[in-house]
Amino acid sequence: MSGNEAACPASLPSAARGGPVGHTLARVSRMHRIAMGRRLRDLGLYPGQELMMMRLWDSGAARQSELIRFLGVDPSTVTKMLQRLEQCGYVRRGPDPADRRAVLVEATEKGHALRAGVEGAWSDLEETSLAGLTPAESGELARLLGVLAENLAAEAAEAGETDAC
Repeated sequence: MSGNEAACPASLPSAARGGPVGHTLARVSRMHRIAMGRRLRDLGLYPGQELMMMRLWDSGAARQSELIRFLGVDPSTVTKMLQRLEQCGYVRRGPDPADRRAVLVEATEKGHALRAGVEGAWSDLEETSLAGLTPAESGELARLLGVLAENLAAEAAEAGETDAC
């Protein structure tokens, strides 16, 4: 993708010409997921699993329902993620002592050992993604993306999705 594709509607698919920024965001998101997937593969993780692990590392044990809200994905997707993570020994699930109907998820010692690798993968991808930008440009990009996220947060909430922040 050339640097001016988002600014040049003629290079967009005709149906996306009314939303060149959205089209570019969708492409960047897809490429970011692919690039992160390559890095995570070396750790034995699939894209998205690292986000769940990050939440568990920061908050400690969490209800499965909370992880579903945090990730903003279908419950069956979270169940499958947890099954894979549990099979690998990265998390354990059990009944919540406060409400035995709820499932509590926590990172195991083996799961905590993934943290340095995940942090390295995110740092490496950040460096790759921002190559060619000055620190000021990187900061402005982060600020602008934050504004976009805030603009879309209300719509996501209406759809029943939640933001990870």
